[in-house]
Amino acid sequence: MRVVSRNNNAFTLIEVLIVVVIMAVLAATVIPQFASSTTDAKESTAKFNMHSLRSQIELYRIHHGEYPSLTDNSLPQMLDKTDAGGTISSTGAFGPYLDAIPPNPYDNETLIYTAGSDSPTEETTEAKGWQYHAASGGIWPNNPEFWD
Repeated sequence: MRVVSRNNNAFTLIEVLIVVVIMAVLAATVIPQFASSTTDAKESTAKFNMHSLRSQIELYRIHHGEYPSLTDNSLPQMLDKTDAGGTISSTGAFGPYLDAIPPNPYDNETLIYTAGSDSPTEETTEAKGWQYHAASGGIWPNNPEFWD
């Protein structure tokens, strides 16, 4: 008589259930942290871009005695060489201050709109891009979720 030995290489139902429960507990604790990381990344990027824009706008003011003017939803004096009077000139001694306007991370827009005051209080009629206050040089994302 021949004895057949069984090789049990499979998992039992209890072992599978324990693994599923452990994975569910881990997912419940880790997934909420990833959900807020997107918001944190956008906020951090907006702050960095805002700081870069503001520092270059201030450097422009130091060189020219006034803040750059908003033209066609952009700041062309920041993107090209300028002379001492702030006029765009290929032989200008100043600039360019920026290679490009960085995008607003909330909507990836680079357009700039005139702000009604020197602090973010309301969206412009075009709720995207950046707001710029030419009298103070202030610039910030055109998104209420950043203002909170």
